[in-house]
Amino acid sequence: MAYVKNWLHCVWGTKNRVAFLRPERKFEIINHIRTNAGSKGIYIDFLNGHTEHLHCLLLLDCDRSLSKVMQLIKGEASHWINSNRLIRIKFEWADEYYAVSVSESNIDSVREYIKNQEEHHRIKTWDQECEEFLKKYGFDKYQG
Repeated sequence: MAYVKNWLHCVWGTKNRVAFLRPERKFEIINHIRTNAGSKGIYIDFLNGHTEHLHCLLLLDCDRSLSKVMQLIKGEASHWINSNRLIRIKFEWADEYYAVSVSESNIDSVREYIKNQEEHHRIKTWDQECEEFLKKYGFDKYQG
């Protein structure tokens, strides 16, 4: 048996950054994503976001790639949102997502960061947060 514990902080947004995740539906969507992920054996420790994006702290097991987990989470959530007609237009997530590993010693601080998204975004926009994230983790060095 393999013993693997890969904590990841994943972030993804709505297509074209449409502010769809309003408070009246955000928690319904978050609860659905958590329930669906659990039924697929994906452990989501914490999930929250703002109007146009979500942050997720999850454990990646040894049997799945990150791209597969993101496909399962995002794809099914889009299908569910559209099937239940939560909005009038077709809902889509943006193709891109960001993910970084999190050490065991930083789990609590990442949870707090995810938990306080509403407060955080009173000060900083999603664009500013993305730019910071890309620079902080060196992703900007890989863009052509």
